[in-house]
Amino acid sequence: MPDPLPDFLYPAAEIPREGLYLWQDSDGLALCKAGEKGRVRVDFAAGAAQYRQHKGGGELIAKAVNHTAKPLVWDATGGLGRDAFVLAGLGLQVRVFERHPSVALLLTDGLARAQNLPETTETAARIRLYAGDAVALMPELLAAGESAPDVVYLDPMYPERRKSAAVKKEMAYFHELVGSAAAADDAALLDCARRTARKRVVVKRPRLGEELAGCRPDYCYSGKSTRFDVYLPFAALQAA
Repeated sequence: MPDPLPDFLYPAAEIPREGLYLWQDSDGLALCKAGEKGRVRVDFAAGAAQYRQHKGGGELIAKAVNHTAKPLVWDATGGLGRDAFVLAGLGLQVRVFERHPSVALLLTDGLARAQNLPETTETAARIRLYAGDAVALMPELLAAGESAPDVVYLDPMYPERRKSAAVKKEMAYFHELVGSAAAADDAALLDCARRTARKRVVVKRPRLGEELAGCRPDYCYSGKSTRFDVYLPFAALQAA
């Protein structure tokens, strides 16, 4: 389960005058910013999430993880859980890791609500959330007897866009809350993923973005705005 509520989950009478805070209402938990109307909420039954759930099998991510083989997927950078939900909607079992306690809380809340809705309950049931750093947790789970995943999926936070392109408010909040991952963190994450996965590591990147940690993939799947770089696990390379 996620860590205890962070200090900035405020009761309504004590909403801060500046900065980010978590807000709980009848629609669930949301990330808000003082003085602004926007809210970031994990909602798997509405908008883009609902559309992606129906489209799922036609998405490039499905091909990248080779979904027809029904792999066990560990999503080491859970974020708001959208890609994990698409994969679970394809019938895959997904383990999600999220190291930021507040983001893990948003995910927990979104999954709990999804489990109570007829249209999303089966998909949500295929997702198991672990709050903590995947680099530490994945080896611990393997040592405890968990089956190794066929695929480790990584979606490190994209770099900020150029000044000429507007960053969506949701991503602006997310960047402010989590910050950008350091290159050293990316390298450690990719290394751990390649030691954990049985068949492949899939990394989501902007189509023209740099390779994660400067490491060239073995092959990739490219779309209009996004590409998925695929790395073979170290064990597979040693066996070749």
